[in-house]
Amino acid sequence: MKTIILTVTTFIFLGCLTTGAMEKTEISFAYIGAEDSSAYDGVAQGIHEANLQGRFLGQNYSLHEFSGDNMDAIDPAGFIAIIVATNADDLQQAGDLFKDHAILNVVVHDDELRGQCTANLLHVIPSDRMLADAKAQWLQKSPGDEITVSGWHPDFVKFAARDLNKRFKKKFSEPMDQYAWAGWAAVKMTSDSVARKNLTDPAELLHHLKTGLSFDGQKGLDMDFRDTGQLRQLLLVVTLDGELAGEAPVRGVVAPDDVDSLGLASCSNPDISSNRLELDVKTTLAGVRHGGAYQKSCGSIASMGEISEL
Repeated sequence: MKTIILTVTTFIFLGCLTTGAMEKTEISFAYIGAEDSSAYDGVAQGIHEANLQGRFLGQNYSLHEFSGDNMDAIDPAGFIAIIVATNADDLQQAGDLFKDHAILNVVVHDDELRGQCTANLLHVIPSDRMLADAKAQWLQKSPGDEITVSGWHPDFVKFAARDLNKRFKKKFSEPMDQYAWAGWAAVKMTSDSVARKNLTDPAELLHHLKTGLSFDGQKGLDMDFRDTGQLRQLLLVVTLDGELAGEAPVRGVVAPDDVDSLGLASCSNPDISSNRLELDVKTTLAGVRHGGAYQKSCGSIASMGEISEL
């Protein structure tokens, strides 16, 4: 008897492949925003990777572009979620128009939106207050440093971030910034949820993202959404020369996994800063913005951190 050992390095989906033709499930995103932006490129990267894994799961992902001016043209029945990359007014309008859908914010840092705690607004991009709290933590540890804080950096290499940055740079010939990361993450967390939970209903997806999400996003921790709609996440400290300096939460100031030390922690305590340092956030806001595994069953999906092109 001969023993044949097959070694497959990418995308082995045990129990999911059949000898017959697999019926495709169509899953579409609506995107509101400019197409000549890093956020759009990040969304496109996410769609591309979702389809790489989707071909083994009988899923096909597509993206449909709209502007804030033609939001009424969106048929909500045709989309699993809506990604917004414009402004606070458009986010609020989308939230009102499409109450059963997850409205994924990938560019707007506005704190007031988080404080409103709108049920279907999910903020993938960090808030102003999160960025300010991260800066305040760093300056307590290293007074006098001139820094800014971001949700992503093209030189970040930990937690398979190097691979994500390489894939994005290869596809777009541009470095991945925080808006590109947020666009990619919005699609990634959605497509993973669809695959794991077999979700095709927008309201069910929204509920899962709010209550059951556990998302790595190449940041090395299980991220989920606060009741404010803000994604808990690690942030990156950057020098004014653009070099990566460190991470926040800042070790030695707070616990390194205390992501609730960054930004408004909860709707239930709107007047209490989650920043343990009790620093004046307004004074730290200035200048803040500048600057694998494989599938083991059909019910769980691999991280795309080490995905390779097929």
